[in-house]
Amino acid sequence: MNIVADTKQEFISGLTPSSIYLNQEAGIKAQETISTTKLPTTRIEAWKYTRLAKIGKINFSNEKSSLTSIANYNIDSDAFTLVFVNGHYSSELSNTDDYQGFSIKKLSDCDSSELPKSNLKIEGELFNAINTNFLNDGVLIDIPNKSIVNRTIQILHILEGNQTISNFRTIVKAGAFSKASIIQGFFSENAEKSFANNVTEAFVGENAFLTIDKVQSEDQGNFHISTEQIDQEKDSTFTINTLTLNGSLVRNNLNINVNGQNCTSNLNGAYLLKEKQHVDNHTVVDHKVPNCESNELYKGVIDDQSTAVFNGKVFVRKDAQKINAFQSNGNVLLSDNSTVNSKPELEIYADDVKCSHGSTTGQLDEEAVFYLRARGLSEKSARHLMVSAFIGDVLEKVENEAVLSFTSNILRSRFGWNID
Repeated sequence: MNIVADTKQEFISGLTPSSIYLNQEAGIKAQETISTTKLPTTRIEAWKYTRLAKIGKINFSNEKSSLTSIANYNIDSDAFTLVFVNGHYSSELSNTDDYQGFSIKKLSDCDSSELPKSNLKIEGELFNAINTNFLNDGVLIDIPNKSIVNRTIQILHILEGNQTISNFRTIVKAGAFSKASIIQGFFSENAEKSFANNVTEAFVGENAFLTIDKVQSEDQGNFHISTEQIDQEKDSTFTINTLTLNGSLVRNNLNINVNGQNCTSNLNGAYLLKEKQHVDNHTVVDHKVPNCESNELYKGVIDDQSTAVFNGKVFVRKDAQKINAFQSNGNVLLSDNSTVNSKPELEIYADDVKCSHGSTTGQLDEEAVFYLRARGLSEKSARHLMVSAFIGDVLEKVENEAVLSFTSNILRSRFGWNID
């Protein structure tokens, strides 16, 4: 379907509407949203601390790439690997040989009848609308009922070129009693002022286990906005670990609808910033039914003139009794010029619940640094050790050893930290 948008957004005026048919109704909503919705400003509460003016001044385009190697970006060499450069699939760089227990299909090869009904909000959500209307490509991962996928499924997204935009979507159908682990890696090579605009939709079936490890490490000077829309059915467990290691401006929107009883939702995030980076994590967990649990732990280390934002919200709807919901955000500021804005929230309409939220922001304990130095460590080593212990609470939630090793290597090369 070719939707021509009468867009007022100059920064996407040079893009060609997608020919990928997802859903006619969503396409019409996307067109309307693009033509009527302005680029968010800090006057909008959800974007209060994140300025997007830089994005609005760039005329983006989309070109295919001639990337020849993923050696620097291959997080898990044993995984089934799909590589997309600027949103376009690279069969030469991918490795999906002999996969069993699930199916993979490019969205450009899918018929709309193969796709689950989307719950992605488009009205008023400009970037979701842009993703829908200008979709470059994406992937459908279909895990049948009772299927146990023992090897990790890895999707690598790479930006290449100047002022390039990649609109990409991942759709995951995790059938009842299935189990799978997915890695999403976001990188850039020879890219400047380029923009990854990504959407992931996951449908986690009854008694299914789905884990997503997300590693964001696009170079400085590039932009990234991600939206994850997750729907959980009864007795399911969903875990997402978001590790933000680089990028000029990064925004993560994570929305989880807990639709069935006895669900567990785990949200973990670590963001490590320096120079003038800006990272904004917005999470929503919506408990609609009784007897569920959500656990949320986000921690950040903020240095130089960088800025972090965290806004986490938990809804407990009427009659959603016996809910255990825990939310924690911790931040360490390593310089006087670094900034954090943290706002954890609970909105509870039931009375038999156990819910808590908290936020802490501070600097490294100088007495503890002195204590470590008195035992023979250099000041640099002492500070690295304390940072390691602080971030370690999040990293120990990551079960994939390849993700941990890859993350440690980036932190060692980019920050000089040993997080092991």
